[in-house]
Amino acid sequence: MSGKGRIVFMGTPEFSVPSLSALIDEPGFDVVCVVTQPDRPKGRGRKPAPSPVKTLALRHGIPVLEPLRIRDEGFIDTLRGLKLDFIVVVAYGKILPPSVLEIPKMGCINLHASLLPKYRGASPINWAIMRGEKETGVCTMLMDEGMDTGPLLLEERVSIGEDETAEELERRLSLLGPPLVVKTLKLLAEGRITPRRQDNSLVTYAPMLKKEDGRIDWRRSAQEIKNLVRGVYPWPGAYTHLRGKVVKIHRVRVYNDDSSMDLKGIEPGTVLNPSKDRLAVRCGSGILEILEILELQMENKRRMKADEFLRGTRIERGERFV
Repeated sequence: MSGKGRIVFMGTPEFSVPSLSALIDEPGFDVVCVVTQPDRPKGRGRKPAPSPVKTLALRHGIPVLEPLRIRDEGFIDTLRGLKLDFIVVVAYGKILPPSVLEIPKMGCINLHASLLPKYRGASPINWAIMRGEKETGVCTMLMDEGMDTGPLLLEERVSIGEDETAEELERRLSLLGPPLVVKTLKLLAEGRITPRRQDNSLVTYAPMLKKEDGRIDWRRSAQEIKNLVRGVYPWPGAYTHLRGKVVKIHRVRVYNDDSSMDLKGIEPGTVLNPSKDRLAVRCGSGILEILEILELQMENKRRMKADEFLRGTRIERGERFV
C-alpha cells in the first residue's frame, strides 16, 4: 500500500462512531466514503432521522451512501470505482455478499463486540451478560461470506462488571475498538499480521434480541434473573406482570442476607414480607433464592426506586409477579 490507505467505512449505530472518528483522525488513512443504513423514523413524531454514523460523516464532509439493498449493482459499481484498500465494518447491520467482499485490495475488516468464536451474531454484548460471562472484549477479523466466521486478526479483553448493564458495557467496548481497528489496518498494510482460523468447537451464538427475550421467568435463579435484567437494558428491557399490568424491572440485586427465612412451599415470583423500603421476591427453587428489586416502573408510570413505589402502592404478602 503506497500513500494513504483508501477506506470505505460501513456502520450505523452509536457504537460505530468512535471507530469512524479514529479512522478520520488517523494520518495514514483516507475515509473516502461512508455506507450506513437509510434514515429511520425516530422519536414521538416518527420523523426520519440519520444514523449516528451518517451524522458524523456529513460533519466531516465525507460522502454517504445508504443502499436499500447491499447487492444493488449500482452501489457495487460505485464501490469498485473508489479503488479501495480496505472496507471497515463496525455494526453495519447486513452481511456483505462476495461481490462486495472482493472489492478492496487488502480485504474487508470487521470489528466484533465479543471474543470470537463466542457470540457470533447481532447481539453479542447482551448475550454475554445474560449468560453470566465474566470476560468479553472486541476482536477484528477478515470477513468472509458467513456470519462472523472469518479468520481472526487481533483482540482486546476486558472484565465484565458485576452490576454492569449492556448499555454500559457497549459504551466501554465502543471505545476499546478504535485503537484495535487502527492497529489492525496498519499491521495488515505492513504485512505483519497472520490471520488465524476460528475454532468451530467453541462457537456460540448471539441472535438479535426480541421483545419477549426480556420477560422474567421467576423459576430461574436469582443470579440468572439479575443477568437478564442487566443484559436486556435498555432494550427490550426486563419485564414481568403484577395485577394484570406490565412492570419493567430496571435494577436488582441478589439478596443473600436472610438465612432464617423459610422459603419452602413459596412459589417463584412471590413477594416476601413487603416493607416500606424493601421489595424482595422469591426466585428459583433453591433454599435461599431471593432477588431484591431496586428500581421498577409500573405500566404507564415513571421509573422509581422500590421504596418510593412501596410508599404509593400497597403490596400484600403473598402477591406474585408472573
